[in-house]
Amino acid sequence: MDKIDIEMLRLLQEDSRMTVSQLSKQLALSRPSVTERMHRLQEKGIIEEFTARVSPAAIGRATIIFIQLSELKITPQEFEKRIKEEKDIIECHRVTGQTSYFIKAAVSKIEGLGMLVDRLIPFGNINTSIVLASPIPYRHLLPEQE
Repeated sequence: MDKIDIEMLRLLQEDSRMTVSQLSKQLALSRPSVTERMHRLQEKGIIEEFTARVSPAAIGRATIIFIQLSELKITPQEFEKRIKEEKDIIECHRVTGQTSYFIKAAVSKIEGLGMLVDRLIPFGNINTSIVLASPIPYRHLLPEQE
């Protein structure tokens, strides 16, 4: 990746709806060059997808929770298969250490947290933390430059 690719990533992360024409102007490249670079970044897996970020609070899911699951009672493969069906869970990461999984969930009310915990208890020990504030809710990523 060169400086132009990195700048393209920065621009697209700021506004993924930016058109090829807009990118072309910003990067001082032809539209075919921009399109070719974008396709190459997608083929390499650097750009995974183009998506819209939705505010959990704006759709009635203002309570964000981090859940630590430890002492798993079923195989990781079985747990991961079953956890994909949980619509309240927005992220799930298998990790090293005493905790097996870190899970991020968004629920509408504390009652929703209780119901989610009840559904997760059969899989292992649960430790929950409710998010009070998010000083860095999301950060754009760029490769480190040498």
